Amino acid sequence: MIAIDFKFETWQWQYQISTTFFVFGIVPSLYYLYERYVSKQPNRYNNLEAPMKLQVPVPEEAKPHWKGKRLYPPNLSTRVVSDPTKIQCYCPATGQSLGVLPATTRDGMDLQIANATKAQVEWAKSSFILRRKLLRTLNAFIVGHQAEIASVACRDSGKTKVDASMGEIMVTLEKINWIIAHGEKALRPSQRPGPANLLIGMMKNGEVRYEPMGVVAALVSWNYPFHNLLGPVIAALFTGNAIVVKCSEQVYWSSKWFVEELIHTALKSLQLDPNLVQLTCCFPEDADHFTSHPGLSHITFIGSKPVAHKVVQAAAKELTPCVVELGGKDSFIVLDDVAKSADRLSSIIMRGTFQSAGQNCIGIERVICLPKSYEKLVDILSKRVKSLRVGSDIDQLDEIDMGAMISDNRFPQIEALIGDAVSKGAKLIAGGKAYQHPNYPQGHYFEPTLLVDVDSSMNIANEEVFGPVLTMMKASTVDEAISLANSTEYGLGASIFGNDFNQCSDIANKLKSGNVAINDFATFYVAQLPFGGIKKSGYGKFGGEEGLTGLCVAKSIVMDKPLLRLIGLATSIPPVIDYPIQDGKKAWGFVSALNSAGYEFKVWNIIKAFKKLAKSGG
Repeated sequence: MIAIDFKFETWQWQYQISTTFFVFGIVPSLYYLYERYVSKQPNRYNNLEAPMKLQVPVPEEAKPHWKGKRLYPPNLSTRVVSDPTKIQCYCPATGQSLGVLPATTRDGMDLQIANATKAQVEWAKSSFILRRKLLRTLNAFIVGHQAEIASVACRDSGKTKVDASMGEIMVTLEKINWIIAHGEKALRPSQRPGPANLLIGMMKNGEVRYEPMGVVAALVSWNYPFHNLLGPVIAALFTGNAIVVKCSEQVYWSSKWFVEELIHTALKSLQLDPNLVQLTCCFPEDADHFTSHPGLSHITFIGSKPVAHKVVQAAAKELTPCVVELGGKDSFIVLDDVAKSADRLSSIIMRGTFQSAGQNCIGIERVICLPKSYEKLVDILSKRVKSLRVGSDIDQLDEIDMGAMISDNRFPQIEALIGDAVSKGAKLIAGGKAYQHPNYPQGHYFEPTLLVDVDSSMNIANEEVFGPVLTMMKASTVDEAISLANSTEYGLGASIFGNDFNQCSDIANKLKSGNVAINDFATFYVAQLPFGGIKKSGYGKFGGEEGLTGLCVAKSIVMDKPLLRLIGLATSIPPVIDYPIQDGKKAWGFVSALNSAGYEFKVWNIIKAFKKLAKSGG
């Protein structure tokens, strides 16, 4: 259908294109719309779930060309020197102050958890209709106020508005809409087959019911201040839990607006208790008090491996279950049969590497190419990386491709990784060092960097960079590419690009990673699949069905079959094994015959077991 004979007349050529567009574009789109909005969401137009309209004022600091006071020098620890109980918030792209906020004290944490506990008692009884209405209310506001939300996230994180739209807003909207469509089904009681024993199985049914845990916690990283905060809140509320979110000091200002203005306004619009969602922000010395708190039923941690050790150690004091999502060294494998698509692939690599200035746990850390693809991609990327423009696009009239990093405290480490690679034979094509922006000299900028001819002996091939550094590695065979991808201690995400789907699928099976995208980048996350890593990238899953059920108590229920309940039959202990046992020999004969009748495969042996049951008094 796609092949076109260019000898055709113009109108025939247009007809061929139109037919192709209709078959491959309009028809699937109509089917998708039907599946999403009609078939799978019978309550979408139900007035009971109609979203409420919210009025949430946007802070002045988030507006374009804001002329706030610049800090000199910025307080990199975010701790106010004159008052160690206060947190200094500032824009990492411009160095402008966003104000001073009080750190949450230990007593404050106790009060937050106590208030959340009280609010959750009623919320646990809420209907899915009300929970969807709350999500629809949030969804309506986010869709209608994307620019304001992006500006708040950008002002506190230094990223660009496009990066915020894709990495913050789109994925949050996807999570909300996925839960609206599928969340209730995921949390319905799960019917189980019941006992395998032939006799007992005829009498009993089994199911698992998902009930709220109570007050759950999320310790979220600073790289996606809107999405990383909203995601756990959405899942917690839909599962009937209350939640306390601990944000990073680096993004306290935006987190406070997202919780206390946006989320609390949405809750109040439905006459719901805003105490269901709490925000805490403290310094490291008080963090253990939070993570070891007996009032928390579950902890989700997103962050670094060193901090994870402290979190799980503190949580172990109360045996609080944890989901831990840590860093990655994600590989992007390119096979030779897609060398002709190098231009298209280079765009994906650029987005996957430089979005949010490379501060992305599932960002591309290593591009591993077979020889033909390698040469073409190096040539294309050499030009593209050099053309990237950095700055603050909230304020700047010029076009901007990449924003600032959250802090400059890791710049020496990144420069050391690059220097080590160059000293061992890698070629530095672009970037490689910190950048002082002429308009924003106090901003935390690092040059977009391209390193080629990197091999596994170099530190940068094994250590997470978490910055705007594109690393190219060459593999001579598919097996070598797989070996390189699996060679680090991390196992979060990976991508494979090739024309032979069966080969790509086989490679996916061989990759030691919690998530793999075939001929795409990171769409396992957007698709609301359970997300989490293996090895030193953490354990447990959030997102999708497993992310919801993981925030619930999985209560196992066994019951009599409906017919038995109808006729009034109930479980009873056969006299032969009732205490005190009168005849041990008969009791043994009965139980052994029961096992044979229930688990034997041969029909004749089953018949003999039933005869033995009858003789033993069963």
